[in-house]
Amino acid sequence: MLHLAKTAKSTLFAILITLGLGSLAIAQTTGVGTWPTQKPIRLIAVFPPGGSVDQMARVFAPVLQAELKQNVIVENIGGASGVIGTSAMTRADADGYTFAVVFDTHGVNPSLKDKLPYDTIKDIAPVILVGTSPMVLVASKNSGITSFKQLAEMSKAGKPFSYGSIGVGSLGHLAMARLAKQAGFDWNHIPYRGGGPLMQDALGGQVQLAIGSEFLVKPHIDSGSVIPLVITTAKRAPGLPNVPTVAESGFPGFSAPAWWAVLAPGKTPPAIVDAMNKALNKALKNPAVSEKFKSQGIEIVGGSTETARDFIGKQIGIWGKFVIENNIKETGQ
Repeated sequence: MLHLAKTAKSTLFAILITLGLGSLAIAQTTGVGTWPTQKPIRLIAVFPPGGSVDQMARVFAPVLQAELKQNVIVENIGGASGVIGTSAMTRADADGYTFAVVFDTHGVNPSLKDKLPYDTIKDIAPVILVGTSPMVLVASKNSGITSFKQLAEMSKAGKPFSYGSIGVGSLGHLAMARLAKQAGFDWNHIPYRGGGPLMQDALGGQVQLAIGSEFLVKPHIDSGSVIPLVITTAKRAPGLPNVPTVAESGFPGFSAPAWWAVLAPGKTPPAIVDAMNKALNKALKNPAVSEKFKSQGIEIVGGSTETARDFIGKQIGIWGKFVIENNIKETGQ
């Protein structure tokens, strides 16, 4: 009887060992291992507090935390149109505990800046394309501008105007630079470090015009703090049905949507990148996330890592070409 008990224990022990080794083998095969149980996940917002990137990261954080059963900490590392925060992400350990939320400037920086501290292709793994949105040109209350038609007429008459964007090479900057060049407007670009500082000056009247994503400017439009003039997408935005497009305001074919994405260090195990992609796709279907984003004008995209990689690659090509052809520099327009 004692011999049988010892045999049973030995067999049970062998089974447990086998199961343990099997689990270890599976973990090693998938590359996920113990992720994400080892430490908190850092979500770097590559622009200062108050802008759309910061807000998006903070909407994601609690939902991802609940889904992944791990703390998710948002850290703002702004500056250089998102380069400083993105650089911090690429320098982090590629262990699945550091990601970055970026804006459309990410697709322009390779052409705009002489030397990036990272290779946009080799050092970065796109995780997900969160979504796209119209850019909205708004006027400060004390600018005297109440419509794009009025702005265009005054600009054609030679009156100079200044507009702010979230930085040199941001999609807002490039969209307005293209429009000004096409129309012959004398517009001066004023770059800001992010959407928060930009809107603060627009609300205070320190800058006449501001171009930002619908996500950024709509709360201020809804409160009547700024005046919407025109949007940059080919079709009118459902959330701003009375705001005309640039295309229907005398510039056919004009289209320049804003976009957001989540990235990881380039050497992050593909299985972890895929796991985070799945978690983010699930988060985008959560009403707390989807309704918030949609209410701020974001058309959710989601999908695979390949979708994100293809989209970002095309954006780098389109706007990089514009930057080079128009000799746009970091120091100005």
